[in-house]
Amino acid sequence: MDLKLEKISRVHFIGIGGIGMSALARHFLAEKKQVSGSDATLGTLTKTLDSQGVQIFAEQLASNITKDIELVVYTEAMPEDHEELKAARSLKIPIMSYFQALGLAMNPYYLIAVAGTHGKTTTTAMMTDIFEATGKDPTSIIGSLRAKTKSNYRAGKSKYAIVEACEYRRNFLHLKPDVLVITNLEHDHIDYYKDIADVQTAFRELAEQVHETGVVIANTSDANVAPVLKDLKVPVLSYISELDLELSLKQPGLHNRLNAAAAATAARQEKIDAADSKEALANFAGTHRRFEYKGELNGAPVYDDYAHHPTEIRATIEAVRELYRDRKLTVVFQPHTFTRTKALFVEFAKALGLADAVILLPIYAAREENVSGVTSRELSVKALEYAQNARYFKKFEEVEKVLKKELDGEGVVVIMGAGDVTLLADSLVK
Repeated sequence: MDLKLEKISRVHFIGIGGIGMSALARHFLAEKKQVSGSDATLGTLTKTLDSQGVQIFAEQLASNITKDIELVVYTEAMPEDHEELKAARSLKIPIMSYFQALGLAMNPYYLIAVAGTHGKTTTTAMMTDIFEATGKDPTSIIGSLRAKTKSNYRAGKSKYAIVEACEYRRNFLHLKPDVLVITNLEHDHIDYYKDIADVQTAFRELAEQVHETGVVIANTSDANVAPVLKDLKVPVLSYISELDLELSLKQPGLHNRLNAAAAATAARQEKIDAADSKEALANFAGTHRRFEYKGELNGAPVYDDYAHHPTEIRATIEAVRELYRDRKLTVVFQPHTFTRTKALFVEFAKALGLADAVILLPIYAAREENVSGVTSRELSVKALEYAQNARYFKKFEEVEKVLKKELDGEGVVVIMGAGDVTLLADSLVK
């Protein structure tokens, strides 16, 4: 589809309340486009968009699509027979997925894309803070809300764009980066990628799309990443050379120091002074749902974390131990997708076993049906092989009641998962 962004004046988003969609809608708004959008569920992001001048439809109806719309952008969660999509086709309005539209909007910039199984959001936000603090004035699209600005988008006026690049269904191949940062690589999105080699081929394709004058930044000693980097035509920089184990960060854990090293390496590539990068990283306030402090319950700190892969669970638990060495750690985990839970079942149990107490909630289905029959109750039983205390509850209210009774000033609790379990974290500290 040969569309020119500068020739488009009106855009409509189907599913505008999503974290990526709302950021891209803000970008089109910043580009002086007329923006509208619909979503089945309205929340904080849609309220913010509404206050900024976006026309928000609370119902997803064919009548939302009018002839003056010049581009319709949809989230891939939408079915092919969605009313608004059918209306757009009948009116012959150009239609793009979120990722196609992201490429359309961001590829004209000097594009820094951040890809990887873990740490994309934090690294993208860290890099945004560094570039912002040093006057590089980047445009950024981030997969969460920066604590500093409460926004997932930054409108810049320079040549730089910093974008989180999602590997699901090879969606990041719509991006043509000048700088590609690969944080790490594991087998994830089990419903799409059949094995680690399949994931590696996708990342290799993206690496081969880096501009001929560009660079790839990665951990060159990571065995999973090595096949992606072999014999690339562009230079490869290892971010491990920037790893500072003594770096002062507000976010604990080795994984965050690795994220910081990747961000600092990208900054060095753009001639940003190392001391300036360190200062910006020391001031980095984090992002929403990435080990986010929510408050206290009975004197116990409550954190909300997006961890939904065994590696992420381990990293977060290690970070908690760094901050709270002598406190009893309770992890409340809502697994995300049946395919991931089934494929990584034992790994989940082992990772959760690093906590002192584990509470499992029902699996958040997202886009899936439970073909395998895997359950969180089964996972709680498996976790007992590694944890002293693992239980299963069906409802958030049951967990809240138990935690209010059991938690005290000697404990700390982390609410984990990529689903709606964040609502429980909010409820605990009200």
